Amino acid sequence: EILRNNPKLKILYINSEKFTNDYVSAIKSGQTENFKKHYRNIDVLLIDDVHFLSGKEQTQEEFFHTFNALHQNNKQIVLSSDRPPKAIPDIEQRLVSRFEWGMTADVGAPDLETRIAILQAKCQEKGLELDFEIIEHLAKTVQSNVRELEGALNRITAYHELNNSKPTLDSTKQVLQAITVSSPKSNITPKKIIEAVSIHFDITIENLIGSCRRKELVVPRQITMFLMREEIKSSYPSIGQELGGRDHTTAIHAYNKINDIKQKDEKIKNDIEFIKQKLYQ
Repeated sequence: EILRNNPKLKILYINSEKFTNDYVSAIKSGQTENFKKHYRNIDVLLIDDVHFLSGKEQTQEEFFHTFNALHQNNKQIVLSSDRPPKAIPDIEQRLVSRFEWGMTADVGAPDLETRIAILQAKCQEKGLELDFEIIEHLAKTVQSNVRELEGALNRITAYHELNNSKPTLDSTKQVLQAITVSSPKSNITPKKIIEAVSIHFDITIENLIGSCRRKELVVPRQITMFLMREEIKSSYPSIGQELGGRDHTTAIHAYNKINDIKQKDEKIKNDIEFIKQKLYQ
């Protein structure tokens, strides 16, 4: 969309793992100036999975200066993460504050048409020829996020390269079945999380998703929202809807609150772990 409106813009799209690897390579080879030119002489920087910077102090330092250089030159920066800035662990506060300068939007899972379009683009990028029925089946089966969608496509490609065969709908179903069976999260739904939390805390589902603000209900409700986001990557608007039609900002607040509390409160941490064990049994 950016390129369509401004064809002459210089746009760089990468994930934060590549940024880290490029930075490490630049240090080893003594090419840090070239690294800086590469990442700072652009108009738009798109970085996926910025939470990957967690715990990487030197890379965070360099990214901080890259961010500042682009911002000071009125360049555009777009970041994606699987959680809000404040919920990313082991990341410098000055980076968190910069991440929060801009607008935060919950993208959520892509719909079927978008998943099909993503797969078609990935096939074109990799030089793959897949029948539409295969792409459609893949898009219908893997619904969580783009990363898992691309991972499933890579598994299918690798399977047929090893077997020197052409992908078919049947073989695709076989590969996808192996993926979904090996992933217990694929069986977890918002409803199952609500049920597990209500059983653990011995409260009714009606009270859990209802409007009552009693303390013995508020924390279980927040844990429910936290688990929906953490375990099955539900979007904040959908979490709010599952919990009695609440606003998405309530879900964001609940996630941040529990993510912070569980680091300090052993009981909350144990409650969460026990519920997760029940979900995966």
